[in-house]
Amino acid sequence: MTVRVRKLIGTVALLTLVVVWMLLAMALAQALAFSGNRLLEIAYYVAAGLGWVLPAMPLISWMSRPSPPRVRSPECG
Repeated sequence: MTVRVRKLIGTVALLTLVVVWMLLAMALAQALAFSGNRLLEIAYYVAAGLGWVLPAMPLISWMSRPSPPRVRSPECG
């Protein structure tokens, strides 16, 4: 698979990950209903805002991997 194709697939996957993560984080925040505890609410949103980075790291490293070298046949010169 070429680098361009991997980057296209990875970009779509990253955008999907961020949107799904955002919706789940908002739904969980509404379900928890922090009851006026601002410090706990801020800590949750910081953790939820940075949490998507961990699942994205392997995807980004896969996207940036170089393509395997092409094997040239002897008759190509």
